[in-house]
Amino acid sequence: MKRIVGSLVAAGAAGAVAWLAARKVGAAKPGGAELWERKNFRGSTVTLAAGPAVAAGAAAGIAVAPGLPARVRTAGVTAAVAVGAVGLYDDLFGTTASKGLHGHLSALQSGEVTSGVVKIGVIGAAGVIGGALVSDNVVDAAIGGAAVAGHANLLNLLDLRPGRANKTVLLHAPAVLGGPAAPVGAAAVGASLALLPDDLGEQTMLGDAGANTLGALLGLALVAREGRVARLAHLVVVTGLTLASEKVSFTKVIERTPVLRELDGLGRQR
Repeated sequence: MKRIVGSLVAAGAAGAVAWLAARKVGAAKPGGAELWERKNFRGSTVTLAAGPAVAAGAAAGIAVAPGLPARVRTAGVTAAVAVGAVGLYDDLFGTTASKGLHGHLSALQSGEVTSGVVKIGVIGAAGVIGGALVSDNVVDAAIGGAAVAGHANLLNLLDLRPGRANKTVLLHAPAVLGGPAAPVGAAAVGASLALLPDDLGEQTMLGDAGANTLGALLGLALVAREGRVARLAHLVVVTGLTLASEKVSFTKVIERTPVLRELDGLGRQR
């Protein structure tokens, strides 16, 4: 019962804070509209306000959730703040000369430290910290940390069409709303649900700040309830899909698969 109450409080607080923050940031656009506005795949103008709103909402939801173990609370808030901050920096000030994991690592080999490389480092560190805080030994912490970081990156790869990443978050609900970190998963789901209408309406986009944060929190909620074998399987899946994304377009796969295509387009402007 305590876990259910904690999850409800986390989801409600995260959704409320995310919704309010998105409107405040979207209206103010600190630094000017040019910094915050982007063109989506259709050419519509959207703002990046959803990213920091999601991170702030999730952090708030995790912080106030009753009954959450201190170590799990620390892991969740740290992931939301750190991943959200580095993602927002990449969204607002990063360059697009290097794209994808391979592109950023190739740039690093050439001596160029891109904003994407910095983001990879921070997300990796947040994953390791989170993995350590929800693990009993170094091996499980390392595997779990890598899975959390991989999950963060994977969700960001899906943020290419309105609502796609947020729908993926909601599909995680049955898996993340249980276990010792259920309120962490609930905070991610609550923040995502609150901003889904604006995402589908092509008013905002998650960007790296939002998608990476949500992915990290989902990964953390899963890792906290997984044993070593499940964590290894988790890591293999997210790593495999990430490597596949370098060769295969997820969008093309979705468009060629009837069930995925219908789900992907549900609620989106035609």
